[in-house]
Amino acid sequence: MCMKKLLNWIIPAAFGLGLWFIPTPEGLTPQSWHLFAIFVATIVGFITQPLPIGGVSIVVITVAALTGTLKISEGISGFANSAIWLIVGAFLFSRGFIKTGLGKRIAYNLISAFGSSSLRLAYALALSDLILAPATPSNTARVGGVIMPITTSLAKAFGSEPQDGPRKIGSFLMQSIYQVNTITSAMFQTSMAGNTLVAALALQSFGIGITWGDWAMAAIVPGIIALIINGVSGKRWKMEDRNVFFVGEAVTLPSEALK
Repeated sequence: MCMKKLLNWIIPAAFGLGLWFIPTPEGLTPQSWHLFAIFVATIVGFITQPLPIGGVSIVVITVAALTGTLKISEGISGFANSAIWLIVGAFLFSRGFIKTGLGKRIAYNLISAFGSSSLRLAYALALSDLILAPATPSNTARVGGVIMPITTSLAKAFGSEPQDGPRKIGSFLMQSIYQVNTITSAMFQTSMAGNTLVAALALQSFGIGITWGDWAMAAIVPGIIALIINGVSGKRWKMEDRNVFFVGEAVTLPSEALK
């Protein structure tokens, strides 16, 4: 284990030092070439992970400053970017939603209230995703940590699994939450990490500032229309029964989960 840990440090260091001492290519300054070497070592460090990504980043900034490749102010300038802190804040909310089970409770309450048929169930899951989206910048965490486990449990309650009866309702729900997540990820600036970076790029490149409210106002109407169309188009999905109603275990699943 210790040897593996040591290798996780040695491999990125070897890449960085190897490039550092290669003669600077024509047309580049030594500083830019050394910065490239540090960048490559950083990427390799993210892969081998001798420390968590945050720890690797701090080590890299320190190395860049100590070697004179970057000034300290240049190295930490990214932390002054408001878009970065918006993502950090949203990730903290996201962890809270998942760790406390609040996200699942919201979803189960919506399913219990509205999910009387397969189509309404799909809409309840879509509404759950929509409610969680503004505070969950990782769309993978939103679906993987909250929506997907609920969907899988519901499909199993209907006796619909990949190897046994997938067309009863399981494949319909999986396709639905996949498409819904794609839509909700574009509806808010904090519903996907890449959105805030796009807003920052627009400001830096074109001088166009896009606030959270601007993004939401522009995307909310087309997003809701897309969600409605996605649900209606689900009626055409080739299920064994398009209008499955809660029976047996499926009736008690949301109420049991909320206890």
